[in-house]
Amino acid sequence: MIEPIFKDGLVPAIAQDFNTREVLMFAYMNREAFELTVSTGMAHYFSRSRGKIWKKGETSGHVQKVREIRIDCDRDCVLLLVEQDTAACHTGYISCFYRTVQGDIVGTKAFNPEDVYPA
Repeated sequence: MIEPIFKDGLVPAIAQDFNTREVLMFAYMNREAFELTVSTGMAHYFSRSRGKIWKKGETSGHVQKVREIRIDCDRDCVLLLVEQDTAACHTGYISCFYRTVQGDIVGTKAFNPEDVYPA
């Protein structure tokens, strides 16, 4: 297995919808999150703000089933092709990339975050 290079202990990870190819989100993985993702088939990431690993969907239930993992030519970024349950973004949008730099909303909202995340 080809492993990514973890610069400062982390590697950037992009999640993309397996079927539609829409880019869903960007996060980081440390070695443990990468290994958990490979071994379980479910996306795990490393939260820099919380300083811990999190399984995508552990709070919302909106998990990412990993169908394929790709690595870029320099081995310094990974691409997860996933089957996304409901939505990837904590704001309720299917993709975290739901607005333009002009501020226009171009994405689809799939749920109300107030109904999913406790206050």
